[in-house]
Amino acid sequence: MMMLGFEELLRSLQDCVISENEAAENVSPTLSQFLQKLSESSRSGVKRCKERCLEEAVQLLRQLSEAQLSGLENDHLTLLVRLLISTQLQMVGISTACRKVDQMLQHLAKVDHQLVFRETRECFHSVVHSDQILCFEDLQRACMFLEDSTVGREVWRESYMSMLNKVSELLPVALQQESLRDGPLCYITVKVCLQIFQLLSSEVAPLVWDEEQRAPAVEKILQTLMAIILGQCCNRDTRLLAGTAVAMLINTASENGAGGAAAWSLLQVSHLEPWLLAVGVLRVQCDPAEKDGVGRLAVCRGLLTCCRPNILLSSHEDAPENCLLLHGLFPLVFTLCEEKLDCHYFAFEVLNLWLKKVKEYLADLWKVTHARLLPDNCTLLQQLIHLIWTNAESPVDGVSETARSAFFQLLDLYEMDCKQFCDTKRALYLTLLERIMKLPWEAKAKYHRLCALLPYLGTDKLLDQCPKISSHLLKCLSTNHLAPCGSELYKSLIQQQRQELCDGSSSHAELDLASHWARRWQSVLHEALTSEVPLLQNNSSTQLLPCTFQVFPSAVDHMLASLDPYTPGHLHAWACILSSYRAVTGDSPWALQGSSTLETLQLALGSADDKVRLAALSLLCCCPKTKDTPTPEEMAIMRTFIPQNLNCDSSPFRQHFQAGVKKFLIRIRDGCLAYVRGQKGKKKGESSHSERTQDLLDQGIGFVEWLSQLPYTYLAPGHSYQRKKTALLLVSAVLETCTDTWSPDRKKGQPPANMSSLISCARQRGQWDFFCRTKQLVLLSCLEDSTNEIRELAAGLLLRFFPPSFLDDLTEVLHTRTKQLLRSPRVQEAQMGALMMKILLQKSKHQCEDCRLNSRESNSKAFGMVKVLVKELEEHYLTAKADMMLAAREKPIHGVLSALQRCLLETPNSVYDTLDPSLNMEVLGLLENISLLLLGVLYGDPEACASEKDAPPSFCDMGNAISSLIAQTSAGGQAEGEECVLLSEEHSLVLTCCWVSLKEIGIFLGSLVEKILTQSKQSSKCLLTKQGLIKAAEIFKNILLKCRHWGAVEGCCIGFTKFCASLLSSSDPELRDIPAQMLKKGLQVVQCLRSTSVTRRAAGLPMLILCILSAEEASKARPLLAHSMQTLLETARTPLNDDWDQTLDLPQVCAVHTLQALVRSTALGVAILQFAPDVAILSLTLLSSPCWAMRNAALQLYSSLCTRMLGQRSTSEEAGPTQHAMSPAAFFFHYPALQPFLLGELRGSAQDLEGPPNEAKLHLKPSLYPILTLLAQLQPGVQDSAETLSDFLPPLLQLSASPIYSVRMMASKALVAMTPPSEYMNILINLTSQLPSPQQRCSHNRLHGQLLQIKATLERALCGNSAPSDGLFEVLSRIIASLWMVTEAQRCPLVRAVYLDVVDALRRFCCVTYLSELSSTLLRDLQTPQQGLQVGVSSFHEKAIHFLCADQQWACKIWENFSAASPDLRLTLVAWVLDGQSLLQTGLKEVIQRVLQTNLREALLSRSVEYCRSYLAALVAVMARGDTASSQRVVLLAPLEEPVLLECLDLLLGDLEDQRGGPEFLSQAFCAASLLLSHWPQSSLKISMIQRWCGILECLWAPDVPEVLRIACAEALCVAGAPLMSRTMKEHSTLVPIMIRLINTGLYLLQDQSQEVRIKAACFASVLHHARRGQSQRNVYLMQVNQALPFLLDVLLEECWDAPGTLEVLMCHLPQSDLRSVLRQASVEGCSSLYEQDEANVFAEPSVMSVHVLPYLLQMAEKYSQSSSLARSLNSWAQDNAAQVVDGLAVCKEVQPAESLTPFWLALLVDPRFHSTLCGLLTRAAFLLRLLKTSNYIQHLCDPLSVNTHLQDVCSLLTQNGVHFPPALTAAVAGELPLWQSVQ
Repeated sequence: MMMLGFEELLRSLQDCVISENEAAENVSPTLSQFLQKLSESSRSGVKRCKERCLEEAVQLLRQLSEAQLSGLENDHLTLLVRLLISTQLQMVGISTACRKVDQMLQHLAKVDHQLVFRETRECFHSVVHSDQILCFEDLQRACMFLEDSTVGREVWRESYMSMLNKVSELLPVALQQESLRDGPLCYITVKVCLQIFQLLSSEVAPLVWDEEQRAPAVEKILQTLMAIILGQCCNRDTRLLAGTAVAMLINTASENGAGGAAAWSLLQVSHLEPWLLAVGVLRVQCDPAEKDGVGRLAVCRGLLTCCRPNILLSSHEDAPENCLLLHGLFPLVFTLCEEKLDCHYFAFEVLNLWLKKVKEYLADLWKVTHARLLPDNCTLLQQLIHLIWTNAESPVDGVSETARSAFFQLLDLYEMDCKQFCDTKRALYLTLLERIMKLPWEAKAKYHRLCALLPYLGTDKLLDQCPKISSHLLKCLSTNHLAPCGSELYKSLIQQQRQELCDGSSSHAELDLASHWARRWQSVLHEALTSEVPLLQNNSSTQLLPCTFQVFPSAVDHMLASLDPYTPGHLHAWACILSSYRAVTGDSPWALQGSSTLETLQLALGSADDKVRLAALSLLCCCPKTKDTPTPEEMAIMRTFIPQNLNCDSSPFRQHFQAGVKKFLIRIRDGCLAYVRGQKGKKKGESSHSERTQDLLDQGIGFVEWLSQLPYTYLAPGHSYQRKKTALLLVSAVLETCTDTWSPDRKKGQPPANMSSLISCARQRGQWDFFCRTKQLVLLSCLEDSTNEIRELAAGLLLRFFPPSFLDDLTEVLHTRTKQLLRSPRVQEAQMGALMMKILLQKSKHQCEDCRLNSRESNSKAFGMVKVLVKELEEHYLTAKADMMLAAREKPIHGVLSALQRCLLETPNSVYDTLDPSLNMEVLGLLENISLLLLGVLYGDPEACASEKDAPPSFCDMGNAISSLIAQTSAGGQAEGEECVLLSEEHSLVLTCCWVSLKEIGIFLGSLVEKILTQSKQSSKCLLTKQGLIKAAEIFKNILLKCRHWGAVEGCCIGFTKFCASLLSSSDPELRDIPAQMLKKGLQVVQCLRSTSVTRRAAGLPMLILCILSAEEASKARPLLAHSMQTLLETARTPLNDDWDQTLDLPQVCAVHTLQALVRSTALGVAILQFAPDVAILSLTLLSSPCWAMRNAALQLYSSLCTRMLGQRSTSEEAGPTQHAMSPAAFFFHYPALQPFLLGELRGSAQDLEGPPNEAKLHLKPSLYPILTLLAQLQPGVQDSAETLSDFLPPLLQLSASPIYSVRMMASKALVAMTPPSEYMNILINLTSQLPSPQQRCSHNRLHGQLLQIKATLERALCGNSAPSDGLFEVLSRIIASLWMVTEAQRCPLVRAVYLDVVDALRRFCCVTYLSELSSTLLRDLQTPQQGLQVGVSSFHEKAIHFLCADQQWACKIWENFSAASPDLRLTLVAWVLDGQSLLQTGLKEVIQRVLQTNLREALLSRSVEYCRSYLAALVAVMARGDTASSQRVVLLAPLEEPVLLECLDLLLGDLEDQRGGPEFLSQAFCAASLLLSHWPQSSLKISMIQRWCGILECLWAPDVPEVLRIACAEALCVAGAPLMSRTMKEHSTLVPIMIRLINTGLYLLQDQSQEVRIKAACFASVLHHARRGQSQRNVYLMQVNQALPFLLDVLLEECWDAPGTLEVLMCHLPQSDLRSVLRQASVEGCSSLYEQDEANVFAEPSVMSVHVLPYLLQMAEKYSQSSSLARSLNSWAQDNAAQVVDGLAVCKEVQPAESLTPFWLALLVDPRFHSTLCGLLTRAAFLLRLLKTSNYIQHLCDPLSVNTHLQDVCSLLTQNGVHFPPALTAAVAGELPLWQSVQ
């Protein structure tokens, strides 16, 4: 019976159901549906699909009552039970699915329980009573019956003894065989034991605790489980599970004493010698095999997880006062957490578990101990705090989080302990708080610990004790990795604040509570939300606002009250506040500020800042109730907003934009669905409400229809990548929310159950035709986009949402196109072809002719296509073998490989359905032959490539080999002596063909093996034999070891890692051995002396080793990693031979490079850290090697290791670029072996500096600087409670005397990091006491080093802004007494400079007299001419200028002497201005501006380009507005005389016209010229200058001009163009042509490729808009680029509509309309080069520009009769263009395809020129048509009616054939477009 499979049972039952007559009528249909669902579940390969089908089956079966089921014949009911059991057996790996089937079986058991029991028992007995040893599948079934089957558990109780015997036979066998002990079989066997002990505890207990019923099988199982725990198995998960199983066995004890004794006996696991375990009547000898701590971990974890309280609280028989939980388990747990083990995270999990159990049984523990558990300063408390404190910064993933959780539990335990024993002092809290406050703000643990302490101290006490919390929170939110803990502390504080306010009183109004919040926090949030730091702004809005409104909803009024939308930063804050308020509370935000809310929203939606627009969009879209349908006003705003934001550069903006639109669509969908559902239950009297709802329904459906059409307009070729990407995301949003396509791979986001009703409602209105042919054609054209993202998105939409098959004409044309693309040498085009092939496989109804010839019966389509591709691949290989050049050009292999990969691995078909063994071996053989052939080409010698020599050719060798191949092919090649630096086209073709094909082979082969081995578990056979896998391994080895091209190596690594992971996870030991053997060979290659190499790198060898090691399972002990690290370290330590050759790849160097690859790998992650000390010591030692390659490799290794060891780098500006988040104490706690080594190296270097004063001390220590760098990167400011690091301070202080400048500098930084905060002042006092007097002889090096250390320590000590101490004043007095160090008495400028730095750090504490004397000395020194050159003088002068200029009085003095200063000083002063400090002091800024204006002519005549450039930049900085948004204009304080101004302008414009000085200089020159021009008084000479300036402006906007000049061009428009236009609009003088030229330039710059240029051009439009509205007192509102463009067109038409040049300006922005030339070029097939030339401006979109321009052209046509000059211009244009427009329309009609798609039409659809030309043509045609209606003088040129008819026909035909036009263009063609669009 049970031999029948699922399909046979299903067919039998279906036949019975069809022929069933005796059952009720409704049973048969329901049963048929039920069986259908079971069938679907069985066929589906996706877990969620299976579960969904089974859930539906459960519901269907429950529809049948017991009576109805009883009416079935017995045979039929038996078949049904068997079918369900068969289904359950199919689902053994999916627990939730098994339980659903169990629900069905229980339903049937109500009808006939005996039948279900009998069938289940028979199935179970087939496993238990088999003569064969249990296999993996048997154990899976046994687990399922025990865990997920109600009846199965009953059967288990009947046969458990037999199963125990079978398991006891299997376990020793599994443990003895290496192939089984670490695999899944051993794991699931242990799992079965655990489930037996847990679920059948009453049955098992007598076998363990009763001597009479003692079971040898259980003892045998226990013996094996202990062997697993103690290390005979390497799989950590299995060992941990075995510990749980043994503990569960102990938990079956019924007597307290027996269980406790067994648990105490188990704690002997920590013994190193053999020991005897006693569990009840069972006795087991235990022999530890591994000393890695996992055994102890497994036992502790098991006992804490499984054992009852009476066992955990049991006492030891020899020491009754000792409790198992406290005295037995805790010492083990403490030791585990102290040790640096690979399982450190699990150890801390156990610590948390221990704390939970202590908390749970605390009352019992008090009874047992008769005392407090955690009195202050007790050992237990100190040990726990020590563990938590030292592991808060652990680099091991998860340890810091578990340590944090332990701290929370510890405080809770302490509080309970204090309450029990009436301890009101609770001294621990204040002690901990004091210790926490000593932590620097950069320490993440500080905030977690404050959160934990807060409930016990209270908000007020905590904030009073820690007044800097708010500033620290802002710093946290400005630092990426600290933001979450900072926001968590804020949330805890405000929650505690509200709780304290509400305690004892419930009468507090929300407004009063919000006022309390505002007093503490409003200023903090205001500062954060309006900050210029993006990270602070973003984190405060996303993390602080939501929790604020959750706790204090009325805080919104306080926040909004302090905001002004026109102040920079406030608009973003406003949008974020309202968005968060709406999302959290669900209240409407529109009434909060009256009518101004919508006005402010419009400002935010049109802002130039992406963040502001996104926040406003979120406000518009978000709502906690998804059924809250958007209002008509919201929909109208979205219709305007969406088209204006399709081409944003920012990828995060696009993602958030899509997410916002999806939320909006979901609200529409759910609201409309609610209406559709509500129509059925409508009552009388609801007509008015119903009408409103009906309107909302119509508007909602209409909005979705509009949005579904809009994106297809912008998916045509020729649009920018940004616009197409956004459009596809919008298509995806519509299809995901408004179709009923169910996605099995998603947990959320599935369509509502009744979605079909809404779709029907929309379709009845003729809308929501999402999958029409024209939209298919548009998406198909996207498959040939130049970017991979667009192609993949389009393909995903076609496959996921569109109908399951294409029409025949589409399939045929696509197949032809695919074949062409697969043979293209361009990688991009070949990838397009591969993607199309994958889509064709899934979407074609019928096979192509080639596929039919190569198909077989089952799954013929997929098999046939794969067969065709394999034959094609073979053809390409044979071509390459015969003529490599021909193959590279016409059959380049990689396209077919990519297509094979996609068709085999990326389709739903099983690989076993698309491949058979013979075809698989054919593919493998082809891949081997192709790889050898291509490697032979790169070698230049196929025989050398085929040899066993694993030495890749150098890049030079590869180049020579390809050149030789080309020469042979071209019969002579280049002439002798001819040498070309650039690669020829032929060379690029061959090289690309080789490396891309090798890369594709690696990726394809690895993925294929992975899929075959994965699916072999569901199949009875495997397509790959061991020999086949060895062959595949050889292919990988050849590519990795014999190719040096990184692209090929990197691609191959992707596949090789999958290959190794698949083999290492196999249950077959022979397969698992293949990667191990490859690793062994790889390590042998490392140890061998290699051939000559130019690069001195190990090529792909390190990657080969890395791939194998990263594929090793993390849950195991990683024996391969340990062996590899040992081998590599030994090899790297091997001394060099006496005759080593620097031209060879030395084994030692290769080993170091391999170590570097392992250290850098994220795949190995934490696993590599256990070897970190050895690797660090090795790399530092090797820095002294005589071999340069060794030193270079060692330095790279050391750098990578430091990054790995130190963890996360701080991103805060205040933290500096070098500091990491790990303190010195934590660093050496985790890497204790490094401490003595580093200390020894430092002491050795310091001792080298000791000796007689006159003795040379330049003893180079190569490891010194790297060590200092490592120490300097540690987080300073953390107190070292144990003072274990104080030994580092003496050598660091001694290193201040180093003769090497960089060592002195780094020693000062290291000193700060290693010094605990409590020692800062002692160090300073010590260092300042050693400062010499003027009469004392001293070493300049030592003095410089000491001052550096004083400076660094001072900066750190004073960063907290605390009150000065007595020690600080002592230090200050000594510094003041050393004033001589800045005078000429000190001859070393470096010493003088660093002394100034020290004084600058103490400046706020210095007296006025001292500062005055110091400043006088500095000023005198700067004014004294320098005699000769001296090292460090310029640095000292720079420091002196910075010091003086910090005081406005002294700064004015030095600037007043600017003209008398030396050139170097002037350059330094100008550079200081560029630092931006001068702009903060208003009075000083005026002085500087006057000085720079006065000396401008002299600077322009200077010969130094650097000085002139810096000078001009400084002039621009002080003259231009400090803020773009400011409405205040800068005026010349001392206007230059007109002749001087004229000469300066002439010099600047002359340099610009002649392009002298380079782009950077010219950009500054243009900005300066524009500033001067904007401030020049009106005169006759100004017009000529403006003309020259305009000419330069028009030269600089071109896309091929350097970006810095285009930026300057946009800035010039803002600076001079906007004021000039404002004046022109008022006067309307002869400057109108200038205005037209300026607007034209602005229009071009708004389409620039650079976002910065576009934003600055939009700023020009914003300033102009501001001036036109006359808002002089407000800041300028910066509008978005897409609003600026129509605004400039508005201005152009308002001010210059009848000017001669206006029409030309509009026309020059239209794309060309010569359709015939485009068709001629499209008919020419083939690509002329390997790489396609990009346009100079890829952002420009001519077709979009035509839509912008068209309304203004139509408006001009309407104004035809109002101006004679305009009429002449329009008539002239019509006469010149009418014929071409009419001809273009005729060509359009001719080129339209017939009813079926043609290859030529598809080629046109993917041609960007075709679409833009069509837009240009239709724009001109619409314009001409409007002219024909308004003018009688051009009627003779063409017939208006004919033009109108042709235009309508052409648009209709194009739309039907996949060409979508923007709505504005189609509306104009239909005569519906409004003539005037104005942007306010």
